[in-house]
Amino acid sequence: MVIRELYLKRIRPFYHSELIKVITGVRRCGKSTVILQIMDELKNTGINDEQIIYINFEDYKFHKLATADLLYEYLQQRIRKTHKTYLFIDEIQNVKNFELVINSFRATDDVSIFITGSNSKLLSGELASHLTGRTVEFILRPFTFKEYYDFQIKKGNNKKSDTILEEYLEWGGFPLVAQEDDHNSKHVILSNLFDSIVLKDIVLRNNVSSPQALLRVLDYIIANSSTTVSGNSIAKALSQGGQDISAPTVYDYLKSISEACVCDFVQRYDIRGKTILSYQEKAYVCDLGFFKLRKNRVKDEFNYIIESLCYNELIARGYTVYIGKTHRGEVDFIAEKQETRKYFQVAYLLESEQTIEREFNGFLGIDDSYPKYLISMDKLKLSRDGIVHIPLIDWLLSPED
Repeated sequence: MVIRELYLKRIRPFYHSELIKVITGVRRCGKSTVILQIMDELKNTGINDEQIIYINFEDYKFHKLATADLLYEYLQQRIRKTHKTYLFIDEIQNVKNFELVINSFRATDDVSIFITGSNSKLLSGELASHLTGRTVEFILRPFTFKEYYDFQIKKGNNKKSDTILEEYLEWGGFPLVAQEDDHNSKHVILSNLFDSIVLKDIVLRNNVSSPQALLRVLDYIIANSSTTVSGNSIAKALSQGGQDISAPTVYDYLKSISEACVCDFVQRYDIRGKTILSYQEKAYVCDLGFFKLRKNRVKDEFNYIIESLCYNELIARGYTVYIGKTHRGEVDFIAEKQETRKYFQVAYLLESEQTIEREFNGFLGIDDSYPKYLISMDKLKLSRDGIVHIPLIDWLLSPED
């Protein structure tokens, strides 16, 4: 088992806090494993088993608790008034009005509450109104490359890091896929994961009337990961291919896809004007395996693959990410965390002088002193003018900051 320290170190300061810990992420990215690891850490510090309550709503034995009243009754019987209780509820979105139950125990009992869900909007709507200011959210991704690499080494995989990176670029980082060695098994598991996510977290959850139309939109988004998209442009592109679909319908699908944590839609930030721009968002798929599964790759698409990889890495490291716009052009990523900011340009290979100039010139128009990085798969470092060039694999395996 890979200890997911990248996330645990951010959650750990809140273990005993009355703030509700909300852990979200795409289905099967490892949320349940993180919950179990937190429980183990608590036990290692002296917390007794009777102080811990764990409910997993994907386990059939808990299916009878999937209403607010029954969940409340069950927890009321289990929670003791004599000591602090640590409450873990996995895939809580399966319980209608769960936020009322969570808020009740938060307000009346000595509890530390952890909840997970395969939906990015657990903090929206009613939950937001009942729990405003009383939650802290953590977004999980499938394995980062470093986690994938560590997992392969623990399995006894003696391949070189470059070879393991090639596998990761092809198959992505879902833990269930990572544990398989046979390519056919990987493909079957990845395909089943994709189908499960589409069915349970998009189609059924949102009562989608035309799953095939949604799938066409999702395929388009995945195939165009790291490129600019909009509902209008997708509707036009699909209609030109003989698949009529309206822009409002596309926008509804994009919302559902985003909420299921399958893809992110990233806003542009005007560096000079210091404002967020509400148009021309870029899409990024959550795992590169989906890119392999839903689209045949060609060589010139590796720039998009590497950019998607770097975006997901930054999110996993806890950054808020924007696309940077300057009066001279665009920088791939502005990454912000607490009081820090970093700028990133990403390229597959710096294979010509023209490419080198284009990537370094992407930082022109940025006149502040925050760090600037260029990441590519080249082994030779070409740092200049205060811009640090880092080989991709070195950056991926470096300590997260």
